[in-house]
Amino acid sequence: MTQQERQRIATGLADGLSYAEIARRLGRPTSTISREVGRNGGPKSYRPQQAHRATAQRARRGTPATSRATGPPGGTAGAEIVEMAVRTGLPRMTALVHVDLLLAENGRRTAAELTRRLKVSPASVSVAVNYLVQHGYVRRERDPQGRRDVYVVDDQAWYHSVVISTRYTLESAQAAMAAAETSGLDSPVGQRLSRAGAFLERVSLDIMESAERWRGLLS
Repeated sequence: MTQQERQRIATGLADGLSYAEIARRLGRPTSTISREVGRNGGPKSYRPQQAHRATAQRARRGTPATSRATGPPGGTAGAEIVEMAVRTGLPRMTALVHVDLLLAENGRRTAAELTRRLKVSPASVSVAVNYLVQHGYVRRERDPQGRRDVYVVDDQAWYHSVVISTRYTLESAQAAMAAAETSGLDSPVGQRLSRAGAFLERVSLDIMESAERWRGLLS
């Protein structure tokens, strides 16, 4: 991957494009984009220059550009879930970690267990679980001895992930409406932003209301 392509990836992330859309514009597979971003800090911390230097350093050391995981957990069914998650924009390594947690008998694993099971680096697991915790997919606990973190997927994780994602959309709606007022509600730009903000706000509130109404199904 060229430095120009990495710059276009960074621009696409900043513009809020999905991995699939960035891949389409570059003529690359979606999995290539998700791996590139996942191994270089994730969507919020991706820096094209740093990614290019890191790739060059790996090449000089003769190490593989990506972690050699054992493959998706759970066989064919697990692979299908991983691919579906990647298509929605989740980094592949993050999707692998999430599916491995979902398929754990008790929904719990330590970082060391995830590293050993997926045969990836501790740094890769750290990036993945931090993303999952931030977006409500899993929660972090301490083991009874307080010596290590345990990552947990429970039924309520689905509720929390929906609420967190919807709050981000609601914040976007509020920002659009504020920008509409700044531009002037009588101007074409103001009207466009106002309509978008109203739409996103209503959809977000409906989703949060629905999530709360049906939350009991997870109990």
